[in-house]
Amino acid sequence: MVPVDNQLPAHIRTRGSATDSDRAVAYPPAPLPLDVGVYDNHAHLEFADGDNPMDFTEHLDRSGAVGVLGVVQVGTDVETSTWSAALAAREPRVLAAVAIHPNEAPQLMASGEFDDAMAALDALASQPRVVAVGETGLDYFRTPPERQQDQRDAFVAHIELAKKHGLALQIHDRDAHDDVVATLLEVGAPDKTVFHCFSGDRQLAETLAEHGWYASFSGTVTFGNAHGLREALVVMPRSQILIETDTPFLTPTPHRGKPNSPYMVPYTLRSMAETLDMDVTLLAAQLTDNTFQVYGRFDDAPVTGPDSVLREPHQ
Repeated sequence: MVPVDNQLPAHIRTRGSATDSDRAVAYPPAPLPLDVGVYDNHAHLEFADGDNPMDFTEHLDRSGAVGVLGVVQVGTDVETSTWSAALAAREPRVLAAVAIHPNEAPQLMASGEFDDAMAALDALASQPRVVAVGETGLDYFRTPPERQQDQRDAFVAHIELAKKHGLALQIHDRDAHDDVVATLLEVGAPDKTVFHCFSGDRQLAETLAEHGWYASFSGTVTFGNAHGLREALVVMPRSQILIETDTPFLTPTPHRGKPNSPYMVPYTLRSMAETLDMDVTLLAAQLTDNTFQVYGRFDDAPVTGPDSVLREPHQ
């Protein structure tokens, strides 16, 4: 066990290990600060990336300097979910989400470890600064048809966990829009249901709007070819949109392909404001209110302080 302080990097995974590529690139320059603060609703601060990987403290400090006041740190397995919950417990700028990623769930089911993993998440979900179950959902891009039922079963288990604890649900939806929606309608969606890194079109946005679900937009909405995403953004009620980075992935234009960090949120925010023909400050205030509606305020639950101890994920 290692104490967390400003000198200890918290990374254990690397972007390179996730993409089978060597990413020796520099972090982009900071954007102009925002006049009204916002929150990054989905990030993975346990990843290392770029020429000089930052630990979570540097991510948060750089973000605060440009008006990004806090981060929802998201787990993808028991280890990173445990780390996320522990970080949130001692860091007032962080709230946590816990889950088994849909691409990981079928393997755990095949090995007989899924039930134990869900029991561990159940315990984590009772912690006061764990505010969501996620990311969970369906990913048909990487999951072969013969394993998709396992993925759906895992999704249902996460939905039930979120409802048991009264938490928000963060959905990972890749090439599976119809089945994600069908599952939510069949099982019953939690009161606060978020499509993380929204990747749908106008039709899916209209479905979310109808059911009161949230669309969280990442840097992909700034990409030049993302006309469908921008159309979906316009369709969504302003009270049902969120903003995120999905750090270390999906860096917004004009720095696409470089390492991402929560401090990059203002680039996406200003692009969204342009699409919506909306004042940046007014949009920031709306997004902040939406974050509070879904996850609560970051100071609602107490932190344990800097003397707490945090294991690195996968240590």
